[in-house]
Amino acid sequence: MIGRRGILVAGGGLLAAPALAQAPWPARPVRVVVPFTPGGATDGMARVTAAKLQEKLGQPFVVENRPGANGAVGGQFVASAAPDGYTFLFSASIQTLARLVMRSPGYDPVADLLPVTRVGEGPLLLVMNAARPQTTLAEIVAACRANPRDWSFAVSSLGAAGHLATIEFVRQVGQDLVQAPYRGTAPALTDVVAGNVQLMFDPILATLPQVRAGRVKGIAITAPARSSAAPEIPTATEAGMPGLDIQSWWALWGPRGVPAEIVARIGEALTAGMFEPDVQARVGSLGISPKAEVGADFATFIQRDFARSQDLLRIAKFEPQ
Repeated sequence: MIGRRGILVAGGGLLAAPALAQAPWPARPVRVVVPFTPGGATDGMARVTAAKLQEKLGQPFVVENRPGANGAVGGQFVASAAPDGYTFLFSASIQTLARLVMRSPGYDPVADLLPVTRVGEGPLLLVMNAARPQTTLAEIVAACRANPRDWSFAVSSLGAAGHLATIEFVRQVGQDLVQAPYRGTAPALTDVVAGNVQLMFDPILATLPQVRAGRVKGIAITAPARSSAAPEIPTATEAGMPGLDIQSWWALWGPRGVPAEIVARIGEALTAGMFEPDVQARVGSLGISPKAEVGADFATFIQRDFARSQDLLRIAKFEPQ
């Protein structure tokens, strides 16, 4: 018979009750929340990362799309989740800027989320509606200056790297071009293909397949050097717009309070996994550089990136929406 403090044995003695063993993490499927619609670069990188974590850690890592409010719906959901290692957020650089681009995001993405691992970065690609006659960045800049009302930008999400690149492009052109915000890459790119808007900056992962299919024109990439995924496309600097060097990055966050040992296990799995041939082949062909920046190193990177983005938004006199 088991009493409150032990097991009653013959003769009236007590034996200490055995401690209940806690199942090692992960003992069940892990949810990976993507705060945007399927089909974009963030969703694609999330699925690559989740598959590798599942392979390394032996439990399903299930991607769940929770779009809305410029990524704040998914971010807030994860920030308020139990810090037990079974709910994570996978997002892009945009996630850290929610309180700079939204009046009321409902949470602080820097203070309320725990940086776990940054897994990749890659340049943006400027794409243009295929029906437009221009073929170079210089021709587009000249046309925007001559007839600014004929040109508009799709912005997949406010605060995303593509939004920051659009701000820098508009600043250098010197004209007040329309910037139309969307709820994710897929609907924004659809409107560029249709000609409802003319231009868009977004990660190569999402835009290059549309270029290869002839649905949009690839104009320039926002990186110091050409991409091995599309070596025929010049950098923005080569094409006449120096300083347009803005890259997107992707990472995994958790609620504050996730145990350090869980963060360490994820970091170990991804430090090995993101550089394995299958991952490099999948994301490298699209110009994405795998990373494995864990914990404190990732947090330090966020501070530097946040400061740069904040400065750019301030220069542009951007007002939260």
